[in-house]
Amino acid sequence: MPLQRVHFAEDVPEVFRASLQDIRREQEVPADFPPEVTAAAVAAAASVRLPELDRTDIDFVTIDPPDSMDLDQALHIERTGDGYTVYYAIADVAAFVQAGDPIDAEARKRGETLYAPDKRTPLHPPELSEGEASLLPDQVRPALLYTITVDARGEGTGVTCERALVKSRAKLNYAGVQKDLDAGTASESLQLLREVGKLREERELERGGVNLPIPDQEVVTSNHGWGLEFRAPLPVEGWNAQISLLTGMAAAQLMMKGKIGILRTLPESHDDLRRKLGNTAKALGLVWPDETTYAEFIHGLDPKVPAHAAMLAACTVLFRGAGYVAFAGSVPASPQHAAMKAEYSHVTAPLRRLVDRWTGEICVALSAGAEVPAWVRESMDEIPKMMDDADRRAHAYERSIVSMVEAGLVADQVGSEFDGVITDVDERDKNRGIVALSAVAIEGRVTGTALPLGKEVRVKLVEADIAKRTVSFELVG
Repeated sequence: MPLQRVHFAEDVPEVFRASLQDIRREQEVPADFPPEVTAAAVAAAASVRLPELDRTDIDFVTIDPPDSMDLDQALHIERTGDGYTVYYAIADVAAFVQAGDPIDAEARKRGETLYAPDKRTPLHPPELSEGEASLLPDQVRPALLYTITVDARGEGTGVTCERALVKSRAKLNYAGVQKDLDAGTASESLQLLREVGKLREERELERGGVNLPIPDQEVVTSNHGWGLEFRAPLPVEGWNAQISLLTGMAAAQLMMKGKIGILRTLPESHDDLRRKLGNTAKALGLVWPDETTYAEFIHGLDPKVPAHAAMLAACTVLFRGAGYVAFAGSVPASPQHAAMKAEYSHVTAPLRRLVDRWTGEICVALSAGAEVPAWVRESMDEIPKMMDDADRRAHAYERSIVSMVEAGLVADQVGSEFDGVITDVDERDKNRGIVALSAVAIEGRVTGTALPLGKEVRVKLVEADIAKRTVSFELVG
């Protein structure tokens, strides 16, 4: 499920900083790496296994937030006839980490990188994730190079994956790339990123797929107290995400054809979810016609509009229930990711997500017609549970942080009344449910006699506790 990130416009206030420490302690978020893991990372950085193929001739660039140092992906796009060739270089973590070594053992415990407003808890030691394994500019790095052919409509038509040396020419950020694209000064490769990205967005809508442009939440202060603003993703962030999705879908096709792999899957959404999201849309003053599908509705939302941004954040529940399926010898009975309406695999973030090291090795082997490494085959059945546990921890961490911030936004308004809509009612107790406020983009628990699902109501705030991260209301009248 996509994660909702919270940022602070200024330094994190002490009241939140203390609560963040409590969250990390309660959820047993790991702190520094054990000394033996750090030592192994330093040794691995000094004895990296380099591939023979040299593709440092390709003008790769990375596009990430300005402060990112764990650079997983570098891209370059060329026009080929009436179509395109996408070169996507992914950090080769397996060139540094061996199965069973201290780095591998610690990464299996962590599962994925965790994010908070005041701290990032990495999957791998920074000596690798922000150093020798990261695709930093002007550095020759080992990578898994995906070469994907794309036709004039934006459909992928072929893929190879091979180990290669690559060299990024520049560490770019989204705002800078967007500015250059808008000014017409961007490189040809970046102009083609926009071209291919738009085509992929059209194909996504055509097949009924959804890729949520989740807005980041930013806490700002003013003379009136705390405020919560949504930072809408730039268009280039969506186009860049489409290249990652294209690669994940191409990798899944390699796996399906080779009958071995690990897919990211999601069952179809149920009617109750559509009803709950419909009620949230109503609370935000948005019209969702009955005949409009999820995909059509979501593609019509503009993350620059606050109510639309809040709706996109609520729509992350569409991805609830996503998981991993490992298979060998025969393909899964239900291989598709329902939100994307396609088969898909996580392969593009090995510095930050454990499973991508396994899927990358599978793709390299299948592309070469070689045997998948024994360490991958012997351990791949363990990965779905490891990743499901890691995802559960990451979402609990993210939800606790969001709840903490929401409590802080209304902590001084206990006793005040708000307009809202009942978006969900407990099936076992119709007097308990969830209310979404109309004026403030937050939800909270609500109690009242026979809560009217989907109806506009007046509620009173009875609790907003930052330390406990709870916001509770009661029905008025």
